[in-house]
Amino acid sequence: ASSIFIISLLLGTTITISSNHWVMAWMGLEINTLAILPLISKSHHPRAIEAATKYFLTQATASTLVLFSSMTNAWHTGQWDITQLTHPTSSLILTSAVAMKLGLVPFHFWFPEVLQGSPLITGLLLSTLMKLPPITLLYMTSPSLNPALLTTLAIFSAALGGWMGLNQTQVRKILAFSSISHLGWMAIIIIYNPKLTLLNFYLYAMMTTTVFLTLNTIKVFKLSTLMTTWTKTPSLNTMLLLTLLSLAGLPPLTGFLPKWLIIQELTKQDMAPAATLISLLSLLSLFFYLRLAYCTAITLPPHTTNHMKQWRTDKPTNITIAVLTTMSITLLPISPMILATI
Repeated sequence: ASSIFIISLLLGTTITISSNHWVMAWMGLEINTLAILPLISKSHHPRAIEAATKYFLTQATASTLVLFSSMTNAWHTGQWDITQLTHPTSSLILTSAVAMKLGLVPFHFWFPEVLQGSPLITGLLLSTLMKLPPITLLYMTSPSLNPALLTTLAIFSAALGGWMGLNQTQVRKILAFSSISHLGWMAIIIIYNPKLTLLNFYLYAMMTTTVFLTLNTIKVFKLSTLMTTWTKTPSLNTMLLLTLLSLAGLPPLTGFLPKWLIIQELTKQDMAPAATLISLLSLLSLFFYLRLAYCTAITLPPHTTNHMKQWRTDKPTNITIAVLTTMSITLLPISPMILATI
């Protein structure tokens, strides 16, 4: 049954990203929402049902706003084409609708809760695949979006994504806040260089997929269990440490590439203060990535109670995880080639 939902997800995403007409885009978003709901509430745990309900309500509201903005635009300009969203009010409403769909600040409250209530693989879909349709809508409408509004949303997202992630012990919530701060980086550059937003999204999706699949392999949900899993698969845990540092954007790793290019582009656009601010704010999220990495690499838990060490299970690691991890860590040297392809 879950294959039907996965196929519907792919169908909804494809419809949205390939449509020219607002109603088709809206239809794709709706198919997406309806397909992911059973995957969130699969376990029938009250927490999962609550997560599915929260998800449904926010996404339904956002979809309504997408329709509302496109109708306002059609009313004023007679255009239903996505790229012709020229009316300022429509673009403001659309920006808030997409921010709600993505979980940008100030519409971010649902995202950590929903991710916490979902299984890891559904969490992975929510953090990566479900973000693609709204980002493509922003990409297509980017010439007529409001720069001040998007920069404000972006900086607040980077700030709150970093700040609220500091106090978390649940790995899925930490990843949700990491997603919010990454979305801030994508939103700040969408008007000036939309291709960079897409590049940032692809690399973010790749690194997040690696982290989620690794956590799913070692079955970790909170920091305290992460400390004792090094005995299970030591090499995988070492690689997880590097992937987390890459997600934080540290220089020799892949994650540094989008941050570097975005800062460069912002400086070209005379937005050095914004670039400085968002770079400083990314230090907040670096702190919790470092804490995750520390818990991954720590071999002796810091409290004296005897911890049950997990049995070492040297099952051969999934080839997908191996390939994704390698890419998440080592793509920086071939950045000229990556830039040539986008």
